[in-house]
Amino acid sequence: MNGKVLGMIIIAAAALVGAGVWWTAEYAYFEPVEDARIELTRVDGTVEPILAENVEAIDRETSPISYRACFETSQSDAMLTETYEIYAGAEPLNASRGFACFDADAIGEALEQETAIAYLGRRDIEYGIDRVVAITEDGRGYAWNQINECGAAAFDGQPLPPDCPPAPERN
Repeated sequence: MNGKVLGMIIIAAAALVGAGVWWTAEYAYFEPVEDARIELTRVDGTVEPILAENVEAIDRETSPISYRACFETSQSDAMLTETYEIYAGAEPLNASRGFACFDADAIGEALEQETAIAYLGRRDIEYGIDRVVAITEDGRGYAWNQINECGAAAFDGQPLPPDCPPAPERN
């Protein structure tokens, strides 16, 4: 076998492996979440579902920050901001290309331009992971899981901030 043929085989194999890795990262393991509910944390700390229609959600078991959801709500900005806890530092994370309703860049831009407000969905949905919900002025909503300050410190092996609960033991 000459060098050109061997080189082409190696390049073809690398391309196939690369395509497989990309497909796995973008599409594999994501499953639709049946009966997804959108919840927000009230300013008194209780968590309750909000009125949400046309909810689409995906998640995968392989990562605690894979959850993404899109929905619509008729609840007003005034009622939401008076009733529910605002989430500082919301940073929408990219979704799978197959979940087209969730555009992290557009959501982030809406948050920066203050045409959307981020709320705490549920703190510590899993240790160190918060569910964040952003709702735009026109009632479009998005939800994702985001690492909080306690999780960031625990996952990096740093000392926990003073207001964090103890991290669970790792196996």
